[in-house]
Amino acid sequence: MTMFTPIQSTEKSAATSDYRLPVAETARRIFRPRKVRREDVVGWLFVLPALLMYVVFVIVPFLSTIQYSFFKWNGVTPAIWVGLKNYLTIFQAPNLIGTVVNAFLLVVWFSFIPVGLGLIVASVIHRVATGRLGSISRTVLFLPQVIPLVAAGIIWGWLLALPGLINQILKAFGLGALTRAWLGDFGTALPAVGVIGIWVLLGFCIVLLLTGMSKVDPALYESARIDGAGWLREFIAITVPLLRYEIGVCLTVTVVNALAAFDIIWVTTAGGPGSSTSVPGVQIYILGFTQRAIGPASALAVMLMILVVLVIIPIQYLTKEIKQ
Repeated sequence: MTMFTPIQSTEKSAATSDYRLPVAETARRIFRPRKVRREDVVGWLFVLPALLMYVVFVIVPFLSTIQYSFFKWNGVTPAIWVGLKNYLTIFQAPNLIGTVVNAFLLVVWFSFIPVGLGLIVASVIHRVATGRLGSISRTVLFLPQVIPLVAAGIIWGWLLALPGLINQILKAFGLGALTRAWLGDFGTALPAVGVIGIWVLLGFCIVLLLTGMSKVDPALYESARIDGAGWLREFIAITVPLLRYEIGVCLTVTVVNALAAFDIIWVTTAGGPGSSTSVPGVQIYILGFTQRAIGPASALAVMLMILVVLVIIPIQYLTKEIKQ
């Protein structure tokens, strides 16, 4: 029995070593430092300038805004810690809450109407205007998106003034009783600003939706026509369901524009008359740069950011679910 013992031991050790070698090799491969590729370094070098700019001009001001929202500060004298008092002030001020209500009313004008009209117009262009006519239509409709918002506000301020072109056209058609200072009337100021928003954002929605329609298989429309479906049936059963992702993008962009609106409103009405067109963006500017109330302005800005996130997350979630 003793003469066989070394052989068994040798076989066992050999089997053990054959078993352990792959494990050791796998461990070395797992814990081996990853070799940095030259392409990765070059990619990060290209991204680094934009990343630094984003950190300096977005992340740092954002964190500073959160910090200032807990202080009473006029921008010059030493800041005084007040905790959540600035946030309580916002909730207790009816005019500040009213700005949020106005912002949600603008969502109807800046978002729902442009997206709805954009779907209809894009469907008509996709169905009728092809070739060069379609390209010209896209260019003309997208032009308002290229014009700076300040310039657009100034132009529309002239058009909607009491002696402006809109009122002159109404008088020419015998509708002089309807003329008014559209941006200076309490009842029409907010809808007038909403019309400007529709004019600015409609082209963006149309171009984006047309891009989505170009990806739809034409065979689906041909099959629907063979089954006797008309344009409306095709629009409801094929176009809208297959463009839900693009619709989600349009809603996201336009809702953010509505809730964070400032340029057009400041140029055309400055939040007036009274506070009928005042929105959080305008009120933040007034609090921070006119009244020197940095704390409440920062608190309102933080609340506006939270509001935008709470509104956008469901849109993004639904879009993600539909996209899958």
